[in-house]
Amino acid sequence: MTEHPAPGAPLTPADIERLDFDKQGGLLPAIVTDAAGGVRMLGYMNREALAETFKRGRVVFFSRSRAQLWEKGETSGNTLEFIEARTDCDRDALLITARPLGPVCHLGTRGCFGEPRAPLTFLTELEAVIAERIAARPEGSYTARLFAQGVNRMAQKVGEEGLEVALAAVCEGEEKLVAESADLLYHLALLLKSRGLSLERIALELRARHASKS
Repeated sequence: MTEHPAPGAPLTPADIERLDFDKQGGLLPAIVTDAAGGVRMLGYMNREALAETFKRGRVVFFSRSRAQLWEKGETSGNTLEFIEARTDCDRDALLITARPLGPVCHLGTRGCFGEPRAPLTFLTELEAVIAERIAARPEGSYTARLFAQGVNRMAQKVGEEGLEVALAAVCEGEEKLVAESADLLYHLALLLKSRGLSLERIALELRARHASKS
């Protein structure tokens, strides 16, 4: 008896042949969700597209109009960094979790369904802006200038901003505390970027700590 992948469990390349591609003419609908939250788009994958997704670490679809594989962002640069794939209970649909590197929709929006942005998802956008400033180094960019000064200076700024948050909490009103907290988050995101880390990694650490105590 063939062992099927469990619904909701992350797939491996070995699971590809256990999916029910035959039901829909060799294609499975693939719903793409952002690792930071929210549905971004719907595409289609055949066996080869899913295999290439695992191989490249970037999401690859099958274009029904062109009858060929296409990697999301291959012309725009707005790729989908692949995180994991799951299947449903019938093994005939895919749920792809990815990290978008730019707008997902060809109209320039974050997603194809006009999803309203949850405030916390802007932190992912902030990290994308920081990465763009570091790469492009536009004239007058505070981000690029501070990054160029090195990790010690960035760490110093995080310390300064942390102190300002503490002082604002004790001595200032709500708006000042919010403003100083925003400064701290920005500088922390920049410092983490300099070490190849992200705010998502911090969130995962917090989730793991919570899970270990529950």
